[in-house]
Amino acid sequence: VVPEQGSLGASGDLAPLAHMVLPLIGMGEVKMPDGRRLPSGEALAELGWEPLELGPKEGLALINGTQMMLGMGMVALKRIGRLAGWADAVGAWSLEAWNGLEAAMHPSIHAVRNHAGAILSSHNIRAWIAGSARVAQPRSYVQDPYSFRCMPQVHGASRDVLEGVRTVFEAEMNAVTDNPLVFPEEDLIVSGGNFHGQPLALAMDRLALAVHEWASMSERRTFKMLSGQRGLPAFLAADPGLNSGYMIPQYTAASLVSHNKQLCTPSSADNADSSNGQEDHVSMGANGALKMWKVLGHAEQVLAIEAMCAAQASDFRSSDVAMAPALAGLQTSFREVVPFLEKDAVMAPLMAAAKSWLVSNDPHQAGAAC
Repeated sequence: VVPEQGSLGASGDLAPLAHMVLPLIGMGEVKMPDGRRLPSGEALAELGWEPLELGPKEGLALINGTQMMLGMGMVALKRIGRLAGWADAVGAWSLEAWNGLEAAMHPSIHAVRNHAGAILSSHNIRAWIAGSARVAQPRSYVQDPYSFRCMPQVHGASRDVLEGVRTVFEAEMNAVTDNPLVFPEEDLIVSGGNFHGQPLALAMDRLALAVHEWASMSERRTFKMLSGQRGLPAFLAADPGLNSGYMIPQYTAASLVSHNKQLCTPSSADNADSSNGQEDHVSMGANGALKMWKVLGHAEQVLAIEAMCAAQASDFRSSDVAMAPALAGLQTSFREVVPFLEKDAVMAPLMAAAKSWLVSNDPHQAGAAC
């Protein structure tokens, strides 16, 4: 049983890591597979195990490192990578549903700027809308709002952050981060600062900002789809005026995006003097990791709300004009968990179902695309 709070992200994640390894020596608490929470001594006795006796420096090596921050970051990175795919997929879904333009996804636009993330996102969006008779229809307008037109540039910039953070995490996974360090080949014991979490703290703050931008753009696309423009009813209500449709879910998305803006204040810019002034600069990377996870959960919900609106808007379009095959696959999969909204309903369970669908599925498998 490990508390979330207590690490300054500098002299390692001392307090949380201490709680993590206390059971090895028969102290602290553990949660058993059946859900029971037991004192570690009782749990070890129940399993027939003996507590370990730690040797020289072993206790310090177990707690004087950055493993809490790193573990939280690595688990999040996999989930964020999936969300990157969802940002492109849901954005493409909305683009088609809102009668958006494909032109801004043209590969030549992104080749001349040559940012890898934008090139990949534009490719993904083109793949999702490939074969769409709806996107191919002639339009009287030549430009979409930025939240549609600039998806590759914004989504892609966040993708590029992921790759930079991955490099930091991989280096830290293979690093020695306790203190002092022993170099037997040199007959040397030396004190240093590898326990300082600043590389991870900056990475957590960058991740939070990158994830937030997907949500920020997503909420703007949701707002546009509810605006009553381009042949869609106001608030995507089947009976506007009598029903409020998706008005309230957009409130939720806006609230979550606003909260994320507050959470994106960098933890790494903060500091606290500790250990009687000896530890006079700390990274606050553990706090950054905790709030990055909050940003991620909010962003997943915001994109799930956009998916709800994209599906609703798609159903208002004529079935005689075909969706992109890949997006039709998403639509079919999504409609198995969230139905078309005929009239006002309690939206919280639908929003929860939409988020669960998004988090538990890979976008390409859900749409059988790309």
